[in-house]
Amino acid sequence: MASPPVPQTRLRRTLGLWDLILYGVIVIQPTAPMSVFGVLSNRGRGHVVTTILIAMVAMLFTAISYGRMARAYPSAGSAFTYVGQEINPALGYITGWSMVMDYMLNPLICIVWISQQAHVFAPAIPYWGWAIVFALLFTGLNLQGIRASARMNTALAAGMGVVIAIFFVCAARYIFGHPHGGVGFFTRPFYDPATFAPGAVLGGTSIAVLTYIGFDGISTLSEEAENPRRNILLATVLTCVVIGILSALEVYAAQLAWPASQPFPDETTAFVYAAGRTWGPLFAIVGFTLVVANFGSGMGAQLGAARLLFGMGRSNALPKAFFGVVDSKHRVPRNNVIFVGVVALAGAFVIDYDLGAQMLNFGALIAFMGVNAAALVRYYVRENEKRLRNLIPPALGFAVCLLLWLNLSRTAQIAGGIWMAAGIAFGAWKTHGFRGELVNFEIPADDEA
Repeated sequence: MASPPVPQTRLRRTLGLWDLILYGVIVIQPTAPMSVFGVLSNRGRGHVVTTILIAMVAMLFTAISYGRMARAYPSAGSAFTYVGQEINPALGYITGWSMVMDYMLNPLICIVWISQQAHVFAPAIPYWGWAIVFALLFTGLNLQGIRASARMNTALAAGMGVVIAIFFVCAARYIFGHPHGGVGFFTRPFYDPATFAPGAVLGGTSIAVLTYIGFDGISTLSEEAENPRRNILLATVLTCVVIGILSALEVYAAQLAWPASQPFPDETTAFVYAAGRTWGPLFAIVGFTLVVANFGSGMGAQLGAARLLFGMGRSNALPKAFFGVVDSKHRVPRNNVIFVGVVALAGAFVIDYDLGAQMLNFGALIAFMGVNAAALVRYYVRENEKRLRNLIPPALGFAVCLLLWLNLSRTAQIAGGIWMAAGIAFGAWKTHGFRGELVNFEIPADDEA
């Protein structure tokens, strides 16, 4: 008598298109350009809006590749699954390992940044105390299930939306309440003939692209999305468009309030100073909002990291008995959520914000290149009919990401290289010198309620 089939380990499909877009917006942060406004202004010689919009177009190519691959593989493994299935399982494993670094570092650097700011507001509690508090909050909320996280995302998006709306009102009142130099005053953030230089704008764009890193996290929710073949593509592309337009409007208003010709007191907090110029209390309000934004981003990143580890564990790229398990009550990969929380907390005591952010970019860009390559192979190389619409987006997306990856700092390259070497060594040990099976992909059906 044949033994009954073993049921697949599944997550619960409860997220609609709006939930996915909110998740993507929160992870990227609707306040994303605020922290890099000063850097973009100085690097791009005042052409902040232009760099943001060019970066949006560049990231849309990669977003399309992510969305199209999610149609083919509605799996929580995301880029790990796409590359492993379309190109090579070993390359998929390497892509997944790079993503682990990216996803684990995002909640880590958010804990570092928020804890430092909270210590400034309430110095009676030491930095390590705040780090423990926020790590526990991230982990506790994500253990409650995907619907609880979705509701938290809605609340965070609403709060940040109110602050951004107040900033726009104050900026408009300030700008139109002060004299300015005609039409040229309003067009300089896009193009200033006195300072425009292609090299400077491209240099600023390479930084502006990092504003969008995080949209790929939407694809890790493919197994919890309703109609993933449609909604993941739409949500990924729409998230990039929403963030791009919103970011362009934010920096446009800030640059009109604080023209590039006027130096900033502090480059890293330039947007806060610009907001404070439009209305004094906004200096503190925007600063607090950035704390809230990082809280949402860190919580969302932990959510994505847990599901990436689940996809790799279920496929046996990581120990399945631990990483491939789903909690029976809340239907979340509980072990992975706790694991990411512990690693993020431990890392918050040994890695500073700058190094963590640089290493994050190393892993993210490798994953982006992998997904673009997988989309190119699936929809162009293997198709009998060669169409430009299947060639141009993934090819351009790969080229942009490669250019950015090659221009990462030496510190990030070395640290990322060490991480990748460790992952390859683990794969070699696991397969006895790559002689055994490295990955056993399990792709669930996408029509299960």
